[in-house]
Amino acid sequence: MADKQDKAAAKEAKKARKAASKARRGQIFQAFNMQRKEDKALLPLMIGAVVVLGGVAFGVGLLLGIEWYLLPVGIMLGLLAAVILLGRRVQSTQFGKAEGQPGAAGWVLENFLRGRWRVATAVNGTTQLDVIHRVVGRPGVVLVAEGAPHRVKTLLAQEKKRIARLVGDTPIYDVIVGREEGQVQLSKLQKHLMKLPNNLRPAQIDTVEKRLAAITARSGAAMPKGPMPAGAKMRSVQRTMRRR
Repeated sequence: MADKQDKAAAKEAKKARKAASKARRGQIFQAFNMQRKEDKALLPLMIGAVVVLGGVAFGVGLLLGIEWYLLPVGIMLGLLAAVILLGRRVQSTQFGKAEGQPGAAGWVLENFLRGRWRVATAVNGTTQLDVIHRVVGRPGVVLVAEGAPHRVKTLLAQEKKRIARLVGDTPIYDVIVGREEGQVQLSKLQKHLMKLPNNLRPAQIDTVEKRLAAITARSGAAMPKGPMPAGAKMRSVQRTMRRR
């Protein structure tokens, strides 16, 4: 009876792995088709990656007398490089379209941060859609601002003062997203946060996040989940911000 259950479980696990693999291939193919329509250099670069790595492997194999053994390895490495190249160019296109739109920084924080990061988007803001997002992680508390610099600096000062009494001596960092001097570009936001020093242990992250969750529930601003399309109507969001 136990053997039958084990075989059934193994069969289901294998089936699930196949389905997941098929879904990933579908996502890659869909991303390729979408990117290819607006990125004319994509296909030549991907083909070039396969040809170059395949050629290098064949050349090395030729010197060693095992060229036909190394050629498939080179082709597989070329295909892997092509997929990585596709992912990076898709991400670059996404960032290019999102940059400058309200909610773009929150979209990056929610979708591209990896690891023990706790993200709360739009914890403070103005009716002009200047917004502060809060991230809790190994560095401590990171406040990420997007909007007009002269307004978000005031928002950052207010938010720092508001949370400082709750987090004690936990480090608080602030980041303004933009292209001006002293700001962090949207495409480099994730890397910037990952480079911050590790100051908290996992248990401390949970404690700090719980302390801040209460004020988030009371005062969290309603903002779009991701960058707003250009020209989108903002009246309902602005009304929500005014009610804060």
